Amino acid sequence: MTKVRQDAWSHEDDLLLAETVLRHIREGSTQLDAFEEVGDRLNRTGAACGFRWNAIVRKKYEQAIEIAKKQRKQKKRAEQRSKIVRPAPVFSAVETAYIADLSETQNEDAEVGTTPDMTVVSDQQAEQQEINLGDVIAFLKTLQRGKATTGRLEQENSHLKLENGKLLQKIADLEKEIGGLQSRQQTVEDDYQALIGIMDRARRMVAFQDQESVQGATFKMDQNGNLEKVAK
Repeated sequence: MTKVRQDAWSHEDDLLLAETVLRHIREGSTQLDAFEEVGDRLNRTGAACGFRWNAIVRKKYEQAIEIAKKQRKQKKRAEQRSKIVRPAPVFSAVETAYIADLSETQNEDAEVGTTPDMTVVSDQQAEQQEINLGDVIAFLKTLQRGKATTGRLEQENSHLKLENGKLLQKIADLEKEIGGLQSRQQTVEDDYQALIGIMDRARRMVAFQDQESVQGATFKMDQNGNLEKVAK
């Protein structure tokens, strides 16, 4: 029967796609096989599953993909070294919790741990994965670095707020000082205008007195016919 399903992808469909692709990566299989498996379970084409993975889902699980690739390499090396079966790891729970945490962030209403498909895939992971303490430590260090970065950013933010407050206070003080300088400048200008007025009045008074002195002078003619000023 031809697969013609056209409905939208649900949150559970994306989780099934992610779990299946990660499992195939760990087992050394191809993503095409994973797409075909998901397509059979969801009545979709493998091409549709591949497009959904590459366009939407893959970017949400970059770290989980890298972990799965490391586990695939370690599994191949372990198979080459010996045939001893190691005990089931606890790391699968860490990766499952990591995927569940990302999924819950995107959809708070989804109950990740209650879907039957997730339970089946988690059991398969517990049987197939091997203990990798290095990856667990690296993952925990990444979380620790994230917390340290957050704390440093908070300290820098507090420092910047404090510096901003000091700058605002300095601006207020400068504005107050500018206001005082403007007031003193206005006073000086007023005093200067008053001085100019006084000097102008004094100049006019001197000119008036000189004019009176010239108008009040008397002259007489000497015996040679010359005029001379007679002192009062």
